[in-house]
Amino acid sequence: MIYSDIALDAVMVAVLLDLFIVRSKMMTRGIFWLTYALILPFQLLTNWWLTANKIVMYSEAEIIGRRIAGAPVEDLLFGFSLILLTLSLWEFTNQKKLSKQI
Repeated sequence: MIYSDIALDAVMVAVLLDLFIVRSKMMTRGIFWLTYALILPFQLLTNWWLTANKIVMYSEAEIIGRRIAGAPVEDLLFGFSLILLTLSLWEFTNQKKLSKQI
């Protein structure tokens, strides 16, 4: 399995978890997209720094080939998945805590 496949799988898992399993529906909220827009430049900066300093290197045979800020575009998919999963699970956990208090 190449890096691209894993990145696409991560997005699918995050979206399915958000919409159908924990049902936080974070992706449907404007605040999610605002949060993602705020985090994205820092992800790109970090990707650039890590690849420019050869701390992280990617096999050209394992990626699509397109790069943004020195890192493969697949890294944006992973970042999206991580942010979505984190916020969805945070919301889910908070809702469970609130329901126990009532």
